Amino acid sequence: MDNARILVVDDQPNIVDLLATVLRFHGFTVDTAGTAAQAVSKVAEQRPDLVLLDVMLPDGDGVEVCRRLRAGGSPAGVVFLTARGAREDLVTGLAHGGDDWITKPFDVAVLLARVRAVLRRTATAAPVVSSVLRYADVELDQESLAVHRAGAPVQLSPTEFKLLRYFLHNPGRVLSRGQILTAVWEYDTGAGSNVVDTYVGYLRRKLDRLGPPLIVTHRGFGYALRSALP
Repeated sequence: MDNARILVVDDQPNIVDLLATVLRFHGFTVDTAGTAAQAVSKVAEQRPDLVLLDVMLPDGDGVEVCRRLRAGGSPAGVVFLTARGAREDLVTGLAHGGDDWITKPFDVAVLLARVRAVLRRTATAAPVVSSVLRYADVELDQESLAVHRAGAPVQLSPTEFKLLRYFLHNPGRVLSRGQILTAVWEYDTGAGSNVVDTYVGYLRRKLDRLGPPLIVTHRGFGYALRSALP
């Protein structure tokens, strides 16, 4: 994991230099970009494992960059860097495919922990042993990373992919928010169960477009993957 490739996108040279120095010291390969256009181009050319992405760039919005990366099929983890701490910004960034969010000024040790956690999640969402998990009319291929429901493709972010994969490994079982947070996020995000509820909502919307609801809420307990389909 520590030899992963990371793209740092920020228009402040002092932040870029700091992050690049710290990440290289810890064994990562680091590329940098200062604009939204450079970020999109370098992701296409270099295929980084993770992007540290400033929200406010001189030629665009980092959230829009993330949306474009996901629309283009990039599986890279995305951690937003922002001077804004509003919950609305966090929700918007996650809704467009971000995996985590850290507010400036940040503690370098905390940022490194979050980078490693996202890399673990996205690595788990990469090709692994064996292939297809199935439940009802949902199929998840762990080798091609393809997800289908009723034969139709479903586009998921790496975190959504891992969340669905965890449900598919535990069909019918009621999973607490704490269990989901540990299995999918692998560390304390600081957002607690809110981030679980948010991502379950995203996953539900994508799956429910193509069939009856599959993820059931058990109030006070958590969620379960259950189907009325034969």
